[in-house]
Amino acid sequence: MELEVVKAKYQSVIDLAKAKNCKLHNVHIENEKLLIKADAPNEDVKNTVWNEAKAVDPVHADLTLDINIDSSLPAPVEVKHYTVVAGDSLWKIAADHLGNGTRYPEIIAANPGKLKDDKSVIHPGDVLVIPNK
Repeated sequence: MELEVVKAKYQSVIDLAKAKNCKLHNVHIENEKLLIKADAPNEDVKNTVWNEAKAVDPVHADLTLDINIDSSLPAPVEVKHYTVVAGDSLWKIAADHLGNGTRYPEIIAANPGKLKDDKSVIHPGDVLVIPNK
C-alpha cells in the first residue's frame, strides 16, 4: 500500500484533526494500513475526527485511527460567521447572537479589518465574525 495514495484518501481526517488542535504522533503505513495516532483535547473532538473518518470510508479497512484524550491540549475555538441582512444593526446582531444588544462592542473587536467603532456601517452581504458567548 502506498502511503501517499491512502494518505490522500484520508487527508480530510488529518486536516480536521489538526484544525481541532489534535496532536498527531504518527501518520504512516503499519500492517498494510494507514496509522493515524493522535491525542485530542476532549471527547467531542475525538468523535468529530472519527465521524470524518467514517464519512470518508465507513468500513475504513485501510485505516487504523488511534485517538486518546489529552485534556492538557487546548480545546479548539469555534468561530461563527454571520452574513448581514437588510435591517440589521450591530445592536440587533449582538442581541440575536450574544444574548444582549449591549455586547455589540465585542462584534466590533472581533472584526478589526471591517469595523472600527460603533459608527461603522454594515451592509447586507457583509460577513462578520461573531465571538463566542
